[in-house]
Amino acid sequence: MTDYFALFNESRRPWLDPESLKQKFLTLSATVHPDRVHNLGEAERGAAQERATELNAAYNSLRDPKERLHHLLELELGALPKDIQRIPSELMDLSLEVGKACREADAFLAEKAKVTSPLLQVTFFERGQEFVDKLQGLRARINSLNDRLLGELQQIDAAWQSGSAPRSALLQRLEELYRLFSYFGRWMAQLQERSVRLTF
Repeated sequence: MTDYFALFNESRRPWLDPESLKQKFLTLSATVHPDRVHNLGEAERGAAQERATELNAAYNSLRDPKERLHHLLELELGALPKDIQRIPSELMDLSLEVGKACREADAFLAEKAKVTSPLLQVTFFERGQEFVDKLQGLRARINSLNDRLLGELQQIDAAWQSGSAPRSALLQRLEELYRLFSYFGRWMAQLQERSVRLTF
């Protein structure tokens, strides 16, 4: 398995500065850009293309907190994090709320699809805006929770770097954060998809 941290000359850690990571990616990618290697032989161009693909995969993994934790946990534990589908009790209400909002939006969209009268379509547009606002409110709440997780991730990174806490305890909490980022990402995608459909 390729160590994406090593590709960017970074130590394995839970937090990476997004701007610094982006600059490293751009610098490394420039060395294998097709404009730079087009005069080389076929084998060298193929190797450059392979390296570019690897750098893109590494960058996309490391820049996303959930994917970075997935990769870090796999490297540190030697196995993929367990995929537990049980939602933490403190998030159960939010999960139910997201599910209900999505079902209501889906029912509204199905009803709207049957309307052909221009006069009724105006009414549906106004009702649709109410759904968009409700979904936006849920997205804002999830974003706030996600921001708190990012703050905690930076605190864990400080403990990780300093060695002030047992690595096993940090890895356990990182696995929990990985799952929370997964839930939040899934809910945000569901809400975003409905919001887009409601605006057309």
